[in-house]
Amino acid sequence: MSINYVKQSKIDKVKWDKCINSSVNGIVYAYSWYLDIVSPNWDALIIGDYEAVMPITGKKKYGISYIYQPVYSQQLGVFTTGILNEKLVNDFLSAIPKFFKVINIKLNSYNKVSHKSFSIHEKVTYELDLISGYNTLRSHYSSNTVRNIKKAKNENIHIAKHTGLKDFLTLVNETSNIPVSIFELNCLRKIIPFAVRYNMGNIYGAYNSNNQLVAAAFIIKSHNKAIYHLAASTDEGKESRAMFSIIDSYIYDNAEKNLTLDFEGSMIEGIARFYKGFGAQPVKYLNIRRSRIPFFNISI
Repeated sequence: MSINYVKQSKIDKVKWDKCINSSVNGIVYAYSWYLDIVSPNWDALIIGDYEAVMPITGKKKYGISYIYQPVYSQQLGVFTTGILNEKLVNDFLSAIPKFFKVINIKLNSYNKVSHKSFSIHEKVTYELDLISGYNTLRSHYSSNTVRNIKKAKNENIHIAKHTGLKDFLTLVNETSNIPVSIFELNCLRKIIPFAVRYNMGNIYGAYNSNNQLVAAAFIIKSHNKAIYHLAASTDEGKESRAMFSIIDSYIYDNAEKNLTLDFEGSMIEGIARFYKGFGAQPVKYLNIRRSRIPFFNISI
């Protein structure tokens, strides 16, 4: 079957979401409502009656069309309700229109690639299966993680499961090492309420003895996967190890469920150590890149 490039205005989003919902590798980032928020001008590659799809998150800069990884979207790529193999992924990549001169995107962990026209770089996320009981899961925590959870308890940190959006965004904006753009904040203002409304996610907040918010994490769920989407912490929250208590509380609340906690990974050793400390295991996914214009910034 041929792979067709379809402009967003022609995409049947009901069929699109049905495909994502039924895909063995479906993920929240690929739903049409999510793409509409993080990449308003996205188009798509589609096979047949939405048996297989790939979002094309394109933009223009200096008159050059390129495909980029949208903010707050760790993995995209090819999704299908049928058989997913390396050939299908390669075929989709070959079908990307040639007017996209630069491509720098991250595929989902189910997508395998051997396409010669792309440079391929491995990335790592960390995942923890929550199907076991809490005591079993906790037995796999590192001694450092257990020690930090105890420290948070001794500092009288308490956890709330439904921290408000305004308080969370204020915390994110005030504590981020990299300035949060207006576009990014607006994305969060849309993603989080949608997720909360449809029981797809919530914000866990950590409060000190004066009931001040010192750390928080937004976790979003779909396809039996809970994604540690965005977290923020004040200096006091870091000192009291509040984030350790947040993650431990989430694991306690969701133990023995058919759910995988995806920490969204990091190639930074210190952050990876935090994830591994809860027993999370590394899962590889691929970053593919191609530039037909040498001077154009491939990291865009």
